[in-house]
Amino acid sequence: MDRTKVIAEIGCNHKGDLDLAKEMIKTASYFCEVDVVKFQKRSPRELLSEEEYNTPHPVQENSFGVTYGEHREFLELTVDQHQELKNYCFENGVDYSSSVWDLQSASDIISLSPKMIKIPSACNLNKPLLELLCDTFDGEIHVSLGMTTQVEEERIVSFFEKRNRNHDLVLYSCTSGYPVPFEDINLLEIKRLKDNYSDRVKAIGFSGHHLGIAVDMGAYILGAQWIERHFTLDRTWKGTDHAASLEPDGLRKLVRDVEVLSKSLNYKDSEILKIEEVQRKKLKANQIKWTE
Repeated sequence: MDRTKVIAEIGCNHKGDLDLAKEMIKTASYFCEVDVVKFQKRSPRELLSEEEYNTPHPVQENSFGVTYGEHREFLELTVDQHQELKNYCFENGVDYSSSVWDLQSASDIISLSPKMIKIPSACNLNKPLLELLCDTFDGEIHVSLGMTTQVEEERIVSFFEKRNRNHDLVLYSCTSGYPVPFEDINLLEIKRLKDNYSDRVKAIGFSGHHLGIAVDMGAYILGAQWIERHFTLDRTWKGTDHAASLEPDGLRKLVRDVEVLSKSLNYKDSEILKIEEVQRKKLKANQIKWTE
């Protein structure tokens, strides 16, 4: 079984600080050894209504602005900064990607020509956004399926099929919550997605917002070809997503354990393995007392 690829979702955990974002890229690449580092791009004025923009953040201790709109603006990086991060990822041996939440953000990230762009669960029924990506972006399009009915899933896949882009589509089993209780993760949804769509899309992945890494090993065993986890340098930092993120030690162990599973999840290539031959002679030869 091929090793599942791991995405470190930095998102907005850089707290609007470009230097911190670069430090997180380096840590994710060299210490954690992930395959992809992913950010988020929003245009708050396009994404939010005037009322939403001017409403106070619902959790003030996590807010970087007086209003929710100011909070979102504070965390945003410019297109030029995203280009700088993409270059920095390349220099440090890891792929760059970003989620996009609106048409302007999608156009901005498309202009950078990453290998993949992510559509978050909240936006997977934004038809103009999907159309823009299908029509103007040549790379992989990854789509999370949190907060999505099975009828809506089929609508999304059929949409990509009609545009002959399903071969670039990666679907993610996902529960939208921060953090998600174990009983709400529903790992067997990965199997359902594989059963229904593995011959219609490029791959099936798992995006988790839970605590620890045990669940991710189950996702791998069930056939997830991508595992995405939020990443932070300190889970106690101010911000919405840090509590549901992995710190460097946790993410490094996740990558290590996926590698271990990729080596061990197979069948024997002979009835008595080479490693067993010496032990069989030593421990079992005199104990074989079986006559027909």
